[in-house]
Amino acid sequence: MNGHLDRSVVGAKDKFDEDESPTVYKSVALVVGVTGIVGNSLAEVLPLSSTPGGPWKVYGVARRPRPAWNGSHPLKYIQCDISNTEDAINKLSPLADITHIFYVSWMGSEECDINGTMFHNVLKAVIPNAPDIHAADAELIAEHQIWAAVDPNAKNGAFNCTNGDVFKWKQMWELLAKEFELELVGYQEGQEQVSMEEMMKSKGEVWDEIVKQNGLVHTKLEEVAPWWFADIVFCSEDLLSSMNKNKEHGFLGFRDSKKSFVSWIDKMKANKIVP
Repeated sequence: MNGHLDRSVVGAKDKFDEDESPTVYKSVALVVGVTGIVGNSLAEVLPLSSTPGGPWKVYGVARRPRPAWNGSHPLKYIQCDISNTEDAINKLSPLADITHIFYVSWMGSEECDINGTMFHNVLKAVIPNAPDIHAADAELIAEHQIWAAVDPNAKNGAFNCTNGDVFKWKQMWELLAKEFELELVGYQEGQEQVSMEEMMKSKGEVWDEIVKQNGLVHTKLEEVAPWWFADIVFCSEDLLSSMNKNKEHGFLGFRDSKKSFVSWIDKMKANKIVP
């Protein structure tokens, strides 16, 4: 593959053309968690004619009604609570043509049992009825997942996926403040760490007012970001992951982290998710 997918997805800014819609599909994807950042990226990239393994038919699964920012992607949307075994079986078991599962849904980190149940329910509903299934576990992550799903060099392999540059959060604060027109206060050594999850518990009404004042898509604060995950990212030691194994097996995708943040913020603003 040698990076062809990277160029096509950098060009995923190429919008899907309905005239390109195929009548016969080579691969059929079930994207579980399709309204999140990674899932939405997969929904955008998979239908493109240049995506490896294609042409792709896409089913998208999420618990919420289909949001506006996901509405233009050519997929069959299925509203389903995968933590509910009966709901998962009723809505997913009829999908007999699935060839690949992209599972990008989870609950809070403390809910390991629920996460396991959700994943098990999807497999229980889909696997017995889809004889051609291949399992694979967003712009860059979407590329990487598609590569891992269809490239023979990646078969049954475990791979890291990072942007590929040397990254520290302190390099991002000035950029983020600029994007949201905020005053940069900075961090003082010795300051006590603050839990984002705890801080945001009392900020629901503040967010409701921000949504109203800026004409945003109606969301609750807990839907905008998994604050428990922010605590994991911000309150742990720096993590460095090597992408060498990916390169050795043919995946050459990368992103500049600063440009990536700006790109995603711009997308969220355009979709009226944040002001």
